[in-house]
Amino acid sequence: MTFDYDLFVIGGGSGGVRAARVASATGAKVALAEEYRMGGTCVIRGCVPKKLMVFASGYSEMFDDARSYGWDVQDGPFDWTKFSGKMNAELNRLEGIYRKLLDGSDVEIIDARAKLKDPHTVTLSTGQDVTAKHILVATGGRPVVPDMPGSELGITSNDIFLLEDMPKSILIVGGGYIASEFAGILNGLGVAVTQFYRGAQILRGFDDEARGLVAERMREKGVDLHLGTNIVEMRAATADDLAGVQTGVPMEGGKPASLRQDSAGHGIWVKSTNGTEKVYDQVMFATGRAPNTDDMGLQAAGVEVGRRGEIVVDEYSQTAVPSIYAIGDVTNRVQLTPVAIREGMAFVETVFKGNPTAVDHELIPSAVFTQPELGTVGLTEEQARDIEPIEVYATSFKPMNHAFAGRDDRVLMKLIVSQATRKVLGCHIVADHAGEMIQLAGIAVKMGATKEDFDRTVAVHPTMAEELVTMKEPVRTA
Repeated sequence: MTFDYDLFVIGGGSGGVRAARVASATGAKVALAEEYRMGGTCVIRGCVPKKLMVFASGYSEMFDDARSYGWDVQDGPFDWTKFSGKMNAELNRLEGIYRKLLDGSDVEIIDARAKLKDPHTVTLSTGQDVTAKHILVATGGRPVVPDMPGSELGITSNDIFLLEDMPKSILIVGGGYIASEFAGILNGLGVAVTQFYRGAQILRGFDDEARGLVAERMREKGVDLHLGTNIVEMRAATADDLAGVQTGVPMEGGKPASLRQDSAGHGIWVKSTNGTEKVYDQVMFATGRAPNTDDMGLQAAGVEVGRRGEIVVDEYSQTAVPSIYAIGDVTNRVQLTPVAIREGMAFVETVFKGNPTAVDHELIPSAVFTQPELGTVGLTEEQARDIEPIEVYATSFKPMNHAFAGRDDRVLMKLIVSQATRKVLGCHIVADHAGEMIQLAGIAVKMGATKEDFDRTVAVHPTMAEELVTMKEPVRTA
């Protein structure tokens, strides 16, 4: 059978673009369909704009620090319009680079929605059907909004970058990395931030000691964090609401500083499980993500879908249909951009280079860009002690730069070590630039370094990271 393409990729995110380019380099005829903007979640509505906002939000503390170090500087207001304009220009530039890379790789770009028709056929939103020997689904994921009255008034992480104005107050619902990152970001930009999380502690799944320190520091920096708390109901605020309940921002002249008290009302009224009633400029839901598999024709084509809507694949990213593969967040394996890229590369090795390659999902370093940052690789203390006897090496201290500036910020350096093999099973860092540090520590942990390997490494002084190689005695065993 003759096909229009050797490979048809659905989704123009980092994983899909990389797979398309590398497959084309093997001589394959490749097309890629994207219904929105090239770059996917990471470039357009995720990692990149979020990190730019992290950078911007950090300057609010730098003014105080600069004065402590002898600089005569004055605080100034944050200009969201100026920043967002420049941020969007950068996203446009990056999208252009993605398109140029695909063009330069002889990948045909199709600006349309694509869905499966059968194991070798894709139907485009233009009405055209195209065929391919292999189909790769890389459609990513999307934020999930809870099903409750009034939830349509809220926004998600997709929307935060598109706001015309910064809110004066916001309620963030959720306790994962997205919710906690944006709580720190918006707090740093001068927004009055309240965060609700129904669980006992934010950042579930991360090391307990590390996430506890992050939560403590978030509160000290001004985030109004409520644990064991959720929304009971929410609706558009009325004038009576504005007059009768608390708002999430300070009052001016007897009225909320940021809310227009007109006949129609303004803002969002929220009643919580802790009994409080408040009005916020915005409510942001960061309560989970779901794979983008709706109305994709998957079942009709014979592709198995899991209970969370994820495409079920084997270790080689192949679905139950031999000609159809899937990578990235749509498979709900490890939802990280570098992992999607690795999966795309492994797919090409397997299908187009005849070298069956499974993706290694073990010991993946990751960073949470909260304030302070959290970097982690390997097992948490809680996970490790359920597997084998361990030693825990940990230290917490005020770093030199913050101590000199008079700040109370503390950092945490923590190693989880196997008593039997002496291998470092996990490394957890809470500190400025923890993401940069954990990338390098991740190499050692991935290589199977022992505690004694760390001990033999000479410290770089004076740095925060030197503590990783100078901790000699365990603080506890388990």
